[in-house]
Order: sequence, then structure tokens, then C-alpha cells
Amino acid sequence: MIAFTKRNLKIYFRDKSNVMFSLLAVFIIIGLYVLFLGDVWTKDLRDFAGARELMDNWVMAGVLAVTSFTTTMGMLGSMVKDRELRMNMDFYIAPISRTALTGGYIAGAYIVGLLMTLLAFTAAEIYIVVNGGALLAAEQIVKVLAMILLTTLMNTTFMVFIVSLFRSQSAFSVASTVFGTLIGFVTGIYLPIGMYPEAVQWMIKLFPVSHAAAIFRNLMMEKPMQTAFEGVPEEVAAGLKTELGIRYEFGSHVVTQTESLLVIAGCIVLFFILGRLCASKGKRS
Repeated sequence: MIAFTKRNLKIYFRDKSNVMFSLLAVFIIIGLYVLFLGDVWTKDLRDFAGARELMDNWVMAGVLAVTSFTTTMGMLGSMVKDRELRMNMDFYIAPISRTALTGGYIAGAYIVGLLMTLLAFTAAEIYIVVNGGALLAAEQIVKVLAMILLTTLMNTTFMVFIVSLFRSQSAFSVASTVFGTLIGFVTGIYLPIGMYPEAVQWMIKLFPVSHAAAIFRNLMMEKPMQTAFEGVPEEVAAGLKTELGIRYEFGSHVVTQTESLLVIAGCIVLFFILGRLCASKGKRS
């Protein structure tokens, strides 16, 4: 399995255009924020202290949630290509189990998602500090790293399930483009969730990656929120947290971080099972 994982990693990193395309959504989010949206949102929050640092952490938290989503999908494109070219038939007659082959795809995707998200986290902290913000405390960094491990695992299992549905590279490419374009919307990153219609807000709150984004926001924005909300009425602070997707509400119920973690853990189990079922179906076809 280790040798097959290395093979998949080499294929991914050898294709520089594929690497760049899998990061396209991240580049779009950061580009829109740096060039346009950052100033707009900061002006809207000009009455709050440290508004720029608050929003810098807000958008970078969203970036951490989606980086492993798009990069693992790009990595798993090799699985679709192997299936389309019938290379998987050659692998099946080789002295390696099918479980090891599947594990090689999953491990490769997880490693890529993890590496890219760690790079994104490093770049995010550098950007925040250069822009006048404060570096995260050691305790918060440890928590963010733990969330990166968990979120990457969720996104990997989700992408394995999605990719297992495709049989051609062309269909997969179209799906990658669609996912890359929509991911910023369905996680409430391009615009704060409060600016969307109610139906779209429900879709965002039901999308599992959005729960990872909310946890990242709570971790990275903890200190900036303490500064920004000092002396601010509690109901005003609560309303802004809901507006920005730092917390989610279903009616009168406020989703806790523990509940968001349970959603992520449940999705890992669910998508793993669905991915295995689709893979087994594909072997019989």
C-alpha cells in the first residue's frame, strides 16, 4: 500500500496544472477578499475595534475548511483516470490486495489534503501578522492543527465517495469545476451566511464542511472577538456571530461546537461506508 500511495502522490505532484487547479477555489477566495471584499466587510464593521483582524481571521478560517476539500478531489482524479484507462484491471492481477489499492488512494488523498491545508494555515498566519494582526496562541494552534487532521479526514472520505461515482475523466473534470466554484458559497465564505436567502442559509448549515468552518472561526477569531465585542451588548455580539457563520442556529437552537464535531465524525463514518459500497459495486461492474 505504501508503494501505491507513493505512486499516486508522484502522479499528483508531477502534474503542476492539476495541483494549481485543485487550489483554484482557495485562490479565488483569497483573491476576492484581498482585492475587494476585505475592505467592504471591514467598513461594515468599522464601529468594532480590530475589525480588519477579525475579518482576516474569518476568511482564513474558511480557507482552512475548504483547502482539503478541493485538493483531495484533485488528488483522487488519478483514481478516475485509472478506471477509465482500465489500469485498475492490471492492478487487480498484481500481487496486491484490493483493500491495499483503495487504501493507497485514500492515504494519498489524505496526505495531499493535510499538506496543502498546513501550508494554507502557515500562509494565513503570515498574512494576518503582516497585516497587523496577532499570531495565534500556542493552545489555539494545537486545536487548529487537530481540527485540520479531522477536517481533512472528513473531506477525504467525502471525496472518495464522490469520485467513486465517476467513470470518465471528462465527467470528473466538469464536477471538479462545479465543486470548486460552489464550495465558497455553500460554506458561507464568499459572503457571510446572513446575507443569503433563508433557503440557502439552511443549505449552508446542513453542509458538513460548513461545520468545520464554524469551528475554525471560533478558534481563530477567539481573541479578535474579545477585542471587538468588548463593551458590546451580548445580543449584538450574538447576532453578529450568527451573521458571520461563527455559530449556526436552527430555530431557537444554537449549534454547539460539540454538536458540530459530532456532525463531522458522523460524516466520516457515513461517507466511508458509502465509499466502500460504491467501490464494491464498481468492482462487480
